[in-house]
Amino acid sequence: MGDRKSGVKRLADLDMDQKIPKAEYEPRLQAVQTRFRQIQQAYLHTNDNAVVVFEGWDAAGKGGAIRRMASVMDPRGFRVWPIGAPSAEELARHYMARFWERLPGEGEIAVFDRSWYGRVLVERVEGFAADAEWRRAYEEINQFEAMLADSGTRIAKVFLYIDRDEQLGRFEKRLRDPLKRWKLSFEDFRNRDKWDQYEEAVNDMLERTNTKVAPWRVVPANHKKFARVTALSEIADRLAGGIDLSPRPLDPEIEQRFMREASD
Repeated sequence: MGDRKSGVKRLADLDMDQKIPKAEYEPRLQAVQTRFRQIQQAYLHTNDNAVVVFEGWDAAGKGGAIRRMASVMDPRGFRVWPIGAPSAEELARHYMARFWERLPGEGEIAVFDRSWYGRVLVERVEGFAADAEWRRAYEEINQFEAMLADSGTRIAKVFLYIDRDEQLGRFEKRLRDPLKRWKLSFEDFRNRDKWDQYEEAVNDMLERTNTKVAPWRVVPANHKKFARVTALSEIADRLAGGIDLSPRPLDPEIEQRFMREASD
């Protein structure tokens, strides 16, 4: 299950200078947002569903990308799950349990703002998981995603990466902005102290969980607009694969009823 797929880039190999011309940003963003609306209306009729995974460096732009997606979706079939540290109750169960409970139903799309990959990232680096636990998690994750794919769930996974200088600049903007200070914590700075360890963990994760059914797209995110459009376009491509996005045909009975109402 979940055969490995080659070709995912290591963080050090990314071109961090990639950007999008200013004039192209809004048209391309609006185009991908329209695609998301088409995807959702199609899913509501086909009963397809999808899981979207956002992982990435602190302040890399995960929240901004998710907001641009969520802003055009009907909440009846779309959920965003922000994933933080597990509760005491969740710690008493298998680490995957809380994610099973949040999987999408028929016709739904679930977005995970951080995910089960915490086991091989923060839990590995910070020592919250024993070596044997995080080492076996790669195959557990691959099997989990393969089961989802086998059941018909589409999976899109993106990782947003920024360099040290860009992250520090974004931290300063959060610090100076009264409406964004809540996003900044001591934990963000503690993670910077372990930058190299996190890079090693991410590269291992990308290599070992980049599969045919659930491939990773690693996005250089020093330039927010480029990263946002690239990540959302990748997700739209994954979610639209094999789906007819044509608008539903007009129901003639509904049209006739409308005409009767309009003529009264």
